[in-house]
Amino acid sequence: MDFSIKAFDTKTPIASVKTGCVAVAVYENKRLSAAAQGLDGAGEISSAVKSGDISGKPGSTLLLRGLKGVSAERVLLVGMGSDDAVSDKHFASAAQAALKAFAGLGAADAIIALPMTEVKERDVAWAIRCVVQAAHDNGYRSDSQKSKKEPAPQGVKKIALALPATNGNKLALAQARAIANGMDLTRELGNLPANVCTPTYLADSAKTMAKDYGFEAQVLDRKQLEALKMGSFLSVARGSEEPPKFIVLKHMGGKAKDAPVVLVGKGVTFDSGGISIKPGAAMDEMKYDMGGAAAVLGTMRAVGEMKLKLNVIGIIASCENMPSGRATKPGDIVTSMNGLTIEVLNTDAEGRLLLCDALTYAERYNPAVVVDIATLTGACVVALGHHHSGLFTRNDAVHDKLADELLAAGKRASDSAWRMPVDEAYNEQLKSNFADLANIGSPGGGAATAAAFLENFTRKYTWAHLDIAGTAWKSGGAKGATGRPVPLLANFLINRA
Repeated sequence: MDFSIKAFDTKTPIASVKTGCVAVAVYENKRLSAAAQGLDGAGEISSAVKSGDISGKPGSTLLLRGLKGVSAERVLLVGMGSDDAVSDKHFASAAQAALKAFAGLGAADAIIALPMTEVKERDVAWAIRCVVQAAHDNGYRSDSQKSKKEPAPQGVKKIALALPATNGNKLALAQARAIANGMDLTRELGNLPANVCTPTYLADSAKTMAKDYGFEAQVLDRKQLEALKMGSFLSVARGSEEPPKFIVLKHMGGKAKDAPVVLVGKGVTFDSGGISIKPGAAMDEMKYDMGGAAAVLGTMRAVGEMKLKLNVIGIIASCENMPSGRATKPGDIVTSMNGLTIEVLNTDAEGRLLLCDALTYAERYNPAVVVDIATLTGACVVALGHHHSGLFTRNDAVHDKLADELLAAGKRASDSAWRMPVDEAYNEQLKSNFADLANIGSPGGGAATAAAFLENFTRKYTWAHLDIAGTAWKSGGAKGATGRPVPLLANFLINRA
């Protein structure tokens, strides 16, 4: 989809512009938006609204053709709800409805003239991103592995946003495109089957991205990981025939001496649970256990496309977790990169075992902040459902500030997180009689004990953990990767830059 910004004024009224379709808003009290009024010279829109042909409820639509005095071939009326205040929820519904209608039209181009400057508690940049994301959502296809692809929609390909062509609006559009493209990559990687999207596939994808966006790429293999003494990470990879990959992408868009933001992603491309094997039901969804890695790659793509003036490093620890004669067994003790020994009580608590070595590796960059992203615990789904990602940080002034940044970025991006506790009480649950700590805690607070485990490996820098087990993908009829939390992370980095 090709987007642009086009201003309309008294010299260039919207009614005089030739286009395939113009989408304008109407409200439940039958009031017309300013753009709709500008197309209602002959009163045809008012008549349609008064007759009840469109209710004005959020997301309702009515297509009109050949209006008198209007150069556009079609006018799409889109319900916006109450006009007391345009809510972000109602605007999002209207944007989705407009883009869905555009997909079924025989028009090549269209104009979105919804009230993007009137959304309560939101700015124009948010509205632009909402429209662009709606277009990507409607255009996304998950049929890359099908022998017969779904027919590509023949609808609108070019969309102009009816807004002043200011530098701020142009920048917001460029950022919206980049974030949507990053989400598409994250979804595509997540939806690929585990026999295609292996650790090697992720490494190759990172190398291709490095060429496309000028990143520095490094991929470490088993021998290099052994030399680094990443015994915890390698213990997860032991049972699989697929070789582990440790991927590093560097975007050095800031000043040379600026400390980087480091994103660390869990990349378990298939999680059988290992010897502590999972139940068979829904095990196919364990291809999504690389959602953190996919989010890091999607965010890095957005960063590269935006040419963000910030130093950002993406780290991905990737392997499969499989049972075999070589696989790590419950009760085994492994040594992590920072020297702490870990009693593996449950091989299905593997994400923290590879993340802890990746978090230790991140120390070498003297980071400004490290954020790890992982589909880490079912307990987080129990706690928060599928609405919010779990956000964990230490409880002090520096980490409170980081938490506020991430929460605000999520709220702005409509990709919310909820802060959860990390404190010494949860470390008490991780005590082992035989090693420095166990990889699972005593019953209760599973998401918090997992975060507490990771916290042991992050004490040399400022750190936050995002548990995206409930938000990285959907099950059931709508099964598929969501692209989250790319919007949250991208907004966080934009604000940092």
